[in-house]
Amino acid sequence: MMKAFESFSDDDFKRTIKGAIRLLVLICVVGVPLAWWKAGWKSAALLVVGAVISGSGLWEWLRLMSAVMVRMDAGGEAKPMGMVLAGFFLRLGATVVLLYVSLKYLNGSVYALAAGLALGVFCLSVEGVRLMKAWTV
Repeated sequence: MMKAFESFSDDDFKRTIKGAIRLLVLICVVGVPLAWWKAGWKSAALLVVGAVISGSGLWEWLRLMSAVMVRMDAGGEAKPMGMVLAGFFLRLGATVVLLYVSLKYLNGSVYALAAGLALGVFCLSVEGVRLMKAWTV
């Protein structure tokens, strides 16, 4: 059964983002002990920091887009988006602080931090490929 792009719904978007977050957690659960064993606890901690930043970015994107979709469906009569935007910018500030502190005090592998940060993009890409596969099968 082939789906058209027009049939992509809000629920499909939410399912995709939540699936990416679940995959990120699963990879992190497997990857952290491997990083600890191979490069030490500081590198494993940096991997966790990167994964937390990636996961929180996906979660914040889900919140922001859900608020926009509700606002579009309500025709402008929805509640203001101030709280969602404030949370978005607070998360950005917390990300900068977390990156600075982790790089300053954890002398682990920067590659582990980069891998954690890249997990969000990787997991979202995997979920996107799954979604395209479901549309073409």
